[in-house]
Amino acid sequence: MEKIDFKEIKKIISQISKKKNLPEEKIKEAFESCLSYAWKKEMKAKKEKIEAKIDWEREKINFFKKLQVVEKVENPEKEISLEEAKKIKEDATLGEEILIEVKAPENFGRISAQTAKQVFLQKLREIEKEILFQEFKEKEGKIVSGIVQKVGEKIVYFDLGLATGILPKSEQIPGEFYPLGQRMRLYVLEVKKTPKGPEILLSRKHPKLLSRLLELEVPEIAQGQIEIKSCAREPGSRSKVAVQSKVEGLDPVGACVGQRGTRIQAVMQELGGEKIDIIAYSDDPKEYIANSLSPAKVLRVEILPKNIALALVSKDQLSLAIGKDGQNVRLAAKLTNWRIEVQALEDFEKDKEEIIEEMKKEIEEKSKEELSENLES
Repeated sequence: MEKIDFKEIKKIISQISKKKNLPEEKIKEAFESCLSYAWKKEMKAKKEKIEAKIDWEREKINFFKKLQVVEKVENPEKEISLEEAKKIKEDATLGEEILIEVKAPENFGRISAQTAKQVFLQKLREIEKEILFQEFKEKEGKIVSGIVQKVGEKIVYFDLGLATGILPKSEQIPGEFYPLGQRMRLYVLEVKKTPKGPEILLSRKHPKLLSRLLELEVPEIAQGQIEIKSCAREPGSRSKVAVQSKVEGLDPVGACVGQRGTRIQAVMQELGGEKIDIIAYSDDPKEYIANSLSPAKVLRVEILPKNIALALVSKDQLSLAIGKDGQNVRLAAKLTNWRIEVQALEDFEKDKEEIIEEMKKEIEEKSKEELSENLES
């Protein structure tokens, strides 16, 4: 075997490592793989399992054939009998693989440079894809910053630095525009491994995007002094976030809003002006439900069966509590996980028994419908 210039190889590996930001050990493994491939091609033994092992300190290359230990050999290229295996390794057992050293071709050093080059480059591409995949896989459920690269009919492509992320129509904020070159923050929904590299699925409408943005803007959340208990969102329009303080004397709502609203304004601006209500969480369902209907002032909350709550407000607060097209009460219901009905206190006091009776009947009818649907399914 012709002598290989190890100093030159080490220099090249170091250069590749710095240029492509890849670990040297991974590049060395790729180099060993391409030498194994070159050996098999030169010896015309494609079916054999060959491993190249390089001692970088001693500057020596050894080749080994990998054989599986079996009772009866049917394929000599891949198998070895237990009896023969024990001559090489005393404690050899059936089923394990052992390595037998083999010689390299005499002119291997010259031939390998030509034969293994493409394999080496392919291995490097595979390493790059794997490292990139692992890097973004760790970012699932987190926020990344991206620049609008291309806008398609159903997909917006974002430059994430080392990779491209895709924002499908289903994860876009309704009515939001994506000007080329615009930098945006995005939620990493899922990272998939594909032959072309990692496929990074992004979202602008996921509720967790709002939670993560608040973590960035409110240090008390990042430090664990304030906990986000729940988040309900109608992307591009309005959201509600329930927060609870873990530190005595710390106002969670005030901390999230910030002085003169600076913190919450920064989050709203990132989401294209989406309105955000910060709600104080409470373990008391009545208090929590009352808070959730903010900015409306709730006078009283009645807890009814089947996880239904009746929020009572003054007549002048009724439309505010319900919200445009029912949005406020709908978001409050999502936030608290309660079905919320809103009534004017004056009407409720006047026809209290009748209203409760009607609601009970409605609950019973809905329960029967749900039972019927379950039986049919």
